[in-house]
Amino acid sequence: MKNFECSGSTKSHSSIYADVCKGEDKVMQPSGDVPAAEGDSVTLNCTFETSDSYPYLFWYKQHENSSPGYILKRDKRSGQNSPKFPTDRFGAELKDKSVPLKIQKLELSDSAVYYCALQPTVTGNSSTVDENLWSKDNTILLYIH
Repeated sequence: MKNFECSGSTKSHSSIYADVCKGEDKVMQPSGDVPAAEGDSVTLNCTFETSDSYPYLFWYKQHENSSPGYILKRDKRSGQNSPKFPTDRFGAELKDKSVPLKIQKLELSDSAVYYCALQPTVTGNSSTVDENLWSKDNTILLYIH
């Protein structure tokens, strides 16, 4: 993985990893497709760097031609899922500098683009996302068949 120097709200990316920076904060997700079968489980990886000693990490799901939808947030002590994403299927645990998303009992409707982001990511309401915190390349495409 290539290291990037970031300042302000500069965005940088490579062909393998996409990095999004806000100040000294950085989120890294492997890019590309993750094929999976209906009924299986999958783990989507996300690592981050931040100077914040108490970071909040968020996962979002985006269907084609739709805005990103809030799935869950995690911090060192707790977590919260959106009511649309029950904890028996969608889970994540903040571990040191990573927050992998595990989706169980995959359904066809889980096929989407998934984003990981550091707080602050939402302004106003959960359907309005700060586009400066990730680039379109900073995604995981999950295809269920």
